[in-house]
Amino acid sequence: MKLAKNLDRLGTESAFAILAEAKKLEAQGKEMIHLSLGQPDFKSPKHVVDAAKKAIDDGHHGYVLASGTLECRQAVTRKIKKLYNKEVSPERVMIMPGGKPTMFFAISMIGEPGAEIIYPTPGFPIYESMINYTGAKAVPYDLTKDKDLKFDPEKILSLITDKTRLLVLINPNNPTGSFVEKPAIDFLAEGLKKHPHVAILSDEIYSRQIYDGKQMPTLFNYPDLQDRLIVLDGWSKAYAMTGWRMGWSVWPEKLIPHITKLAINSFSCVNVPSQFAGIAALDGSDDPINEMMKKFDERRKLIHKLLNDLPGVEASMPGGAFYIFPKVIGTGMDGSEFSKKCMHEAGVAIVPGTAFGNTSKDYARFSFAASNENIEKALEKIKKMLK
Repeated sequence: MKLAKNLDRLGTESAFAILAEAKKLEAQGKEMIHLSLGQPDFKSPKHVVDAAKKAIDDGHHGYVLASGTLECRQAVTRKIKKLYNKEVSPERVMIMPGGKPTMFFAISMIGEPGAEIIYPTPGFPIYESMINYTGAKAVPYDLTKDKDLKFDPEKILSLITDKTRLLVLINPNNPTGSFVEKPAIDFLAEGLKKHPHVAILSDEIYSRQIYDGKQMPTLFNYPDLQDRLIVLDGWSKAYAMTGWRMGWSVWPEKLIPHITKLAINSFSCVNVPSQFAGIAALDGSDDPINEMMKKFDERRKLIHKLLNDLPGVEASMPGGAFYIFPKVIGTGMDGSEFSKKCMHEAGVAIVPGTAFGNTSKDYARFSFAASNENIEKALEKIKKMLK
């Protein structure tokens, strides 16, 4: 059987391989604390679950439009209006089975040999994977140059050439937890006005998980960019709905026919009961989000302190998401060695920095989507291991 050569350029998401390895060790009797996967350790809100149950009982079992039900797309636009005071037509909204299809489709439509796509490293690994898959040139901007792992808008703008087709932004960032505030986004948006040939994919999936009372500087706020802006968001992180596979994205009107064809050719439509759950989440109370964020904030401060108490480990305070990305080279190990030792000796599953880009070999990612008790226990085990 002869396979297409572009499959060799396709990467993966190592967090799932680490989960499988950790589960295998657990099956052999080893105790394991999981700080690897990026998912909230909370249940989906009750009113969300109830809405899906009611949709099933009411007979919503059939096909709907590839873009999603009008009701679900309207719920997205109501939320955008409420959060950002931005009017968006539901005709520009696509309901997706998670966040990855937006990445996959956007880069597939824009990337090809001869094109350049700018993206962050460390960053969510599917971006680099998909850029390579299309044959486009992957042009990284390195976040490790900044002590707080934030991007430099001036550096990003300096990477743009006449071959640049797409700029990928992730704010707040996975895996670093860094959050770039409005002044830097203002500078970047102003600079992008000079490059009208560059599309922007703004990954805002962690937009509801920002700390210290700060506000999300969404790219919806910049009118001059709207005709080339793709915004990725969804339900997974904010509403603890990872397994529902529910994402949404907003596209320039001229791209809607293309993205609709890609959706029809791949997944047909998102299952309908999940869309009813999504409506309930967006239109319902934000109390579940606020309660989760109180706990995440406690955990953020706890893990930041405990990591910095470890010999040879340096961690900046995350400004968003539920990740912290410490530099561990001071332990005498790089991120891969450190992560392997944590799993096999301390019984703590984390992700090596190289899972998110080659510039991150000195780092490891910890998810603090775990209880305070498990965070304390995990860090105590690692402290003993280092001794």
